[in-house]
Amino acid sequence: MSNFDTRNIRNIVLVGHSGSGKTTFAETMLYEAKAISRRGSVGDGNTQSDYTPLEQQRGHSLFTSVLHCTWKDTKINILDTPGLDDFVGEVITALKVADTALVFLNARSGVEVGTELVWEYVDRFETPSIFVINQLDHEKADFERTLEQARERFGHRVLPLQFPVSTGPGFNAIVDALRMVMYVFPPGGGKPEKKEIPAEHKGRAEAMHNALVEAAAENDEALMEKYFENGTLDEEDLAAGLRIGLAHHQFFPVFCASGLNDMGSGRIMGFIHDICPSPADRPPAALEGGGSKPCDPKARPCVFIFKTVNEPKVGNVSYFKVYSGVLKAGDELINADNSTAERFAALYISEGKNRESVTELQAGDIGCTVKLKNSHTNQTLNPKGSDIKIERIHFPAPRIRMAVVPPSKAEVEKMAHALHSIQEEDPTLIVEQSAELKQTIVYGQGELHLEIVRIKSEQNFGIRIEYEEPRIPYRETITKQANHAYRHKKQSGGAGQFAEVHMRIEPYYDGMPAPADLTVKNIEVEDLKWGGKFSFCWAIVGGAIDARFINAIKKGIMAKMEEGPLTGSYCRDIRVSIYDGKMHPVDSNDMAFQTASSMAFKEAFPQAGPQVLEPIYDLEVMCDAEVMGNVMGDLQTRRAIIMGMDSEGHYQIIRARVPLKELHRYSSALRSLTQGKAKFNIAFAEYAPVPPDIQAKLVAEYAAHAKDEEH
Repeated sequence: MSNFDTRNIRNIVLVGHSGSGKTTFAETMLYEAKAISRRGSVGDGNTQSDYTPLEQQRGHSLFTSVLHCTWKDTKINILDTPGLDDFVGEVITALKVADTALVFLNARSGVEVGTELVWEYVDRFETPSIFVINQLDHEKADFERTLEQARERFGHRVLPLQFPVSTGPGFNAIVDALRMVMYVFPPGGGKPEKKEIPAEHKGRAEAMHNALVEAAAENDEALMEKYFENGTLDEEDLAAGLRIGLAHHQFFPVFCASGLNDMGSGRIMGFIHDICPSPADRPPAALEGGGSKPCDPKARPCVFIFKTVNEPKVGNVSYFKVYSGVLKAGDELINADNSTAERFAALYISEGKNRESVTELQAGDIGCTVKLKNSHTNQTLNPKGSDIKIERIHFPAPRIRMAVVPPSKAEVEKMAHALHSIQEEDPTLIVEQSAELKQTIVYGQGELHLEIVRIKSEQNFGIRIEYEEPRIPYRETITKQANHAYRHKKQSGGAGQFAEVHMRIEPYYDGMPAPADLTVKNIEVEDLKWGGKFSFCWAIVGGAIDARFINAIKKGIMAKMEEGPLTGSYCRDIRVSIYDGKMHPVDSNDMAFQTASSMAFKEAFPQAGPQVLEPIYDLEVMCDAEVMGNVMGDLQTRRAIIMGMDSEGHYQIIRARVPLKELHRYSSALRSLTQGKAKFNIAFAEYAPVPPDIQAKLVAEYAAHAKDEEH
């Protein structure tokens, strides 16, 4: 493939709900551009885009595929993304490097929840956007309803350029209001014949054309003046105004298509060539810490890795965008994150699983390379002497957590390596070795997301993992004051051990005054790494305990706070006052006081109104009104407290606080309850007391477990 300069490059991302026809349309684009000689199909598992065995088995996209083709004098890079919200991270990475989004709407289903979820990110990136109402040949296709929903949910800036003469199995003609022509397709699709717009459709086409002229004029003062003078704009001025509006996220054209029957794709590709922005037309890329980086082919090279794939027998394949300069095969760049030098021994452009070698890539282009040693997704590489960093991709917080059951003790290390490698590919996957819970916890976007992780671990690394419900990071605290003394005395030949500690434990809160009945020498308040606070009050008078034992006493208390007496969970929000005690001139030492303070704390705890706390999460569910009752009913079974309800557009919003324990497998439950017509977000809110019956159960379970371990 010949080298394309920056202004002749278009980076297009295909987004939309699962089943909206993105992959089929990508295949049709390649076919129309003669990049492939035969169109594959999703059903047959032979498309250029869905090339992994997992995607072929499941019949839908799971990963973003990078494709390319040439249209006239322009190279079009196509990023085909998954539509399932479990894989929203793949969509976000593609939007980061794309310059235009093709947003697909299924003509038989209208605007679906997956599309609205993706639109939040399209809007956040302010990506120029084109709507494609696809599958107009389906027997249940409804163009008017879908267009109305799009305008209702995405605003008045959604303007149709086209409308179908009819929909359903007889769909074969599109009226184009921009060019004021009707395209009639032959049986089986392909290149259409241009015809006059029939009289019965002329009025609607002219009204749509006038709306486009007005939208174009609004984006430029000079064009507005011409419009007022002449009452219209010529074709060149119209294109210029639409180009400005599209680039500034002020105008969203709507096209008609049937990707399956090859109708409409050529016109859309022509619009991409004529109107859509090149990388040079987009705003400069934001940099970490402020500043920006223009897409300048004359500047020094700057490369951002947006996706990493681990391929068997190949290793890491790094997909990147050249943000400035010209990258040549053999160039050596420095990773701005870790200062490692990386040599781009070979450069490729991608067609799904196939790669074509090139000698250089211009600013704005997308390519890939293999075997970078220390560079991964979200990292920037520059020539020596430059350390700029393209602003990182920000991924959504996880919505599901599961514990990994290791296959065997011998394979724990291999499992950790497999999960680490998969995490390098997928930044929305978080892997945590939890010392607190004594489990490996994985966090993801949904159950399907984690199921794909499980399959990849087995297929790519030979490690079979299973999931189980993760333990809950409970906390322990107290609700009232208690005093207790403990004497540690050990005499068994040789040096003895002696320490006596008198302590008071009580609930701590910010701004708490010093104990009025004690002679306080010093108070320290410490922020605990697991949340909450610990206050240590030293109130020893008369030298009952030497100050040199303070650290040992604190250490003994902290040891027990890291493994609370009730459930073995971390303790928090407690003040401990040491107000009396005894020591021995020979037998007292740090170890003795550490033991005494630990035991005093442990025995005082049950006397102080002990309380188990559980993590509570803010939950926001957005759903259609028709399924709201099902969602509310389910939340009531999950010990949820409804905090409020609202509406946003056609959505009903339910805000609730729910214990983390009750959110296990919530993503699957919600999908089942609403037939996929809902979305949700969660965020940690607070720790709150568990109900008494649950606390009793937790304490009993911990006691039984401790007893089993003794035996």
